[in-house]
Amino acid sequence: MTTTFPHARSKRPGYNVKQVEEFLVKARAAYDRAEGSEPVTADIIRHTAFSMQKGGYSTAHVDAALERLEDAFAAREREEAFAARGNDAWLAEARETAQVITNRLGRPEGERFSRVNKLTQGYSVRDVDRFTEKLLRYFRDGWPIETDDVRTVVFRPQRGGYQESQVDVVLDAVVDVMLAVR
Repeated sequence: MTTTFPHARSKRPGYNVKQVEEFLVKARAAYDRAEGSEPVTADIIRHTAFSMQKGGYSTAHVDAALERLEDAFAAREREEAFAARGNDAWLAEARETAQVITNRLGRPEGERFSRVNKLTQGYSVRDVDRFTEKLLRYFRDGWPIETDDVRTVVFRPQRGGYQESQVDVVLDAVVDVMLAVR
C-alpha cells in the first residue's frame, strides 16, 4: 500500500490514489527533464483534477502538495523566461497582464463579468465583487494577499450570477501574475 499522502478518514472520499501517483510520476519526470517525459507546466498543475474514491488520498494534503509543485514549476518557468527574454521583458509582460486584470476588475460592481441567465447558477455577484476589491487593493496599493487566497477562494452560487468560467480565467491570470513577480 502506498503512503505518499495520508488517506481520507474511513468512509470519506479522497482523491483516487492511482491517478495521484501517476500524475506525480509524470510531474517528477517533467521536472527532471527525463527523456521522453510529457510536458508539465504550472498551468497544467493548477488545472489537474482527480476522481474521488472512498479511502483515497486526503484532498487537503494533495492540494497543498500540488500548490507547492505549481510554485516550483512557475519559479523554473520564470527563470527560463528571464534567461530567454530578460528580466525587464518578463516583468513588462507581467505588468501588462496586471493592467488588463485591473481594467476588468475596475469595472462597476455588478458589471465586472458576464452574467448567466436568471435560471442558471453562477457565482455570487456580491462574493465576487467583494473579493475583487481585495485584488484591486493588491494590484493598486500593494495590499498583502497570498496566491493561496486566490487559489482557494470559494463563491456562493447565485441564480443569474457571474459566469463561473470567466471569473475563473481571471483568477488564473491573477495567480500567474503573482507567481511571475515573486
